[in-house]
Amino acid sequence: MKNNTLNTSHVTELLYQALETEKGGVQIYATALRCALNQDLKEEWNKYLEQTKTHVQVVSDILKSMNLDLEVETPGRKIVRHIGDSLVQAMEMALRGPDLAAAQIVAAECVTLAETKDHLNWGLIGEIAKNATSDGGAVLQQAYDQVEPEEDEHLYHTQGWSRELWIEALGMPAVLPPPEEQRDVETAIEAAQAKKSRAKNA
Repeated sequence: MKNNTLNTSHVTELLYQALETEKGGVQIYATALRCALNQDLKEEWNKYLEQTKTHVQVVSDILKSMNLDLEVETPGRKIVRHIGDSLVQAMEMALRGPDLAAAQIVAAECVTLAETKDHLNWGLIGEIAKNATSDGGAVLQQAYDQVEPEEDEHLYHTQGWSRELWIEALGMPAVLPPPEEQRDVETAIEAAQAKKSRAKNA
């Protein structure tokens, strides 16, 4: 049910955080790729890096359509940038070794953490789109329809990589690429089913 009670200042804050999350994501994927040893993982993250660059443009276009300055700093945006920078620094630390396989796991965990926030942002943008009464709702819905399925893939597939790389490091049979990627998982339910199925493949 649509209403006119959306808190516009918080909508704007979320969109600025979404822009910062995507911009940070570009740096996170670029660094994660330096940690990646598995060729399938490299290919996946290369694809996600290019998609994330597009997402930066999508959110920028939303803000421009609302006549908002892309460079405005907000308290939440600062925090999002700080977290993104911290994830990059964690991967840089892991790359200094000596265990490069461990660095690959750190990278998968860092990507998962970043994509958890990204996934939340887009879920909320979808909720705003459903409740907005202005033309802005259509702009948000179009952006959501374009980006959200890719965000699902980024999160659920990388969660699978994190789990399987850890299982491999622990000396147990791993499923690589993970079942989430093999099944092209795009929802939480599909991700749970893929995780459950891994025992048959390990």
